[in-house]
Amino acid sequence: MALTSYFRLLNAGWVLAREGALSVLPSESLPPIMKLGIRMGRIVERPSVRKTGSVERLNAALHKLGPSFVKFGQTLATRPDIVGAQAAAELSGLQDRMPAFDEKLVPGILSDALGSKANQLTEMSGPIAAASIAQVHRAKLVEPGELPKTVAVKMLRPGVSERFHADTDALYAGARLAETFSSKSRRLRPTEVVKTLDHSMRLELDLRLEAAAISEMAENIKDDAGFQIPDVQWDHVAQNVLTTTWVDGIPIRDHAAIDAAGIDRKKLASNVLQSFLRHAIRDGFFHADMHPGNLFADPKSGDVIAVDFGIMGRLSMRERRFLADILYGFITRDYRLVAQRHFDIGYVPPSQSVDDFTLAIRSIGEPLHGRTAENISMARVLGQLFTITDLFQMQTRPELVLLQKSMVLVEGVARTLDPELDIWTVAEPVVGEWLRREQGPIGRLEDLYGHFTRAYEAAGRVPNLIAQAEATLEEHRAFLNRPHNPLSQALSLGLQMGGFILILVLIGHFIN
Repeated sequence: MALTSYFRLLNAGWVLAREGALSVLPSESLPPIMKLGIRMGRIVERPSVRKTGSVERLNAALHKLGPSFVKFGQTLATRPDIVGAQAAAELSGLQDRMPAFDEKLVPGILSDALGSKANQLTEMSGPIAAASIAQVHRAKLVEPGELPKTVAVKMLRPGVSERFHADTDALYAGARLAETFSSKSRRLRPTEVVKTLDHSMRLELDLRLEAAAISEMAENIKDDAGFQIPDVQWDHVAQNVLTTTWVDGIPIRDHAAIDAAGIDRKKLASNVLQSFLRHAIRDGFFHADMHPGNLFADPKSGDVIAVDFGIMGRLSMRERRFLADILYGFITRDYRLVAQRHFDIGYVPPSQSVDDFTLAIRSIGEPLHGRTAENISMARVLGQLFTITDLFQMQTRPELVLLQKSMVLVEGVARTLDPELDIWTVAEPVVGEWLRREQGPIGRLEDLYGHFTRAYEAAGRVPNLIAQAEATLEEHRAFLNRPHNPLSQALSLGLQMGGFILILVLIGHFIN
């Protein structure tokens, strides 16, 4: 790790301390050395920040540090097991809003990225939205032989990629220091958390991948009702430029405008939650940044409209079944199922007791039933699950970080639209239908087809593996026919036979 990374880390600590952000950390649950560090850091805290709230302090500090730290703060909002429930709640108020970059740079960015096609984008507006990674403009797309259409043009901030890589190195340095000096942090795998953030940010820094994500989701939802996304204008897409159709909708946080348009907010809330679950469980591919700024309501149809697909989540079939079973277990009060699935996916080590963990899950689930969203929340369920991590030595699953974050975001949007929303009742049709399908004849046939396909593909590799084995034998025979020193001959023979045995093992693996 370069020395500059530690200097950037020290600078980050200085800014956090000066802006009063260290006051948000749950010092009572931290190891002694970190408690001492926080006390020393608060010595340099600016007196004026003590008059502000925690959210304002975090906003000021993380925005000063730059886009990577803003994103990192948003990720930590989903990790009460790391920062504590109070800090996670404070971080959840962090907004991804930044000053726009200079509009004079826009023509050059478009020209460099799109070449002559940049001239087809006319009537470019000022920035409509400016976030830490990119900003969006409204424009007219005029292509030969077609009517002009209104489009959204998203552009990466100049220099953001270089800044991101430098900041990420500093975050890695901090994670490794935490793992070195705090044994408790090793179980939470902070380096893996930073790695998840790193991967997510790298995807965000290539807008061609965002265009591909929109295309994939469009295929998944083509037969669905109630959920809309924009269309990609592929001729005007580059690594740092994304052009899509413009969507007109009412911001989902503008409840007065939604009511004035005659849209049923209860139905809209249900649609938001069910759409997310359908994408996550049925498709294994979901919008992982569904905060209110990225969601709109269609004033004509009442549909949900989603934008900004820079952060997408993907679940394997195993993880989709885990999510469905967990939700269904809470819905049906089958706490044994919930507990067993935590063991199956590796959240809880096999050395722990399933019966004891079932009892802990029951203590979380029983108070939830018969209550509205005013009294329960998915965020609270996740928070309570994390409080028992020490007792059952639960391991962090970094691949599920985006899912946890997204569930909290979606639930928050649904709760604001309909405070009386019964989350379990709304979730049951989606979860139950998928589980019944997976466990029914169609699901069994699809599983069988999947096994057959994998076996067929494996069988196709066998001839190549056999050819490699035969080549190894030929080399061995040629080797034996040449005079060699006995010691070197024995050593080489061992290596040759080891390679041959490895190939045989691979053949057996593919066949099985």
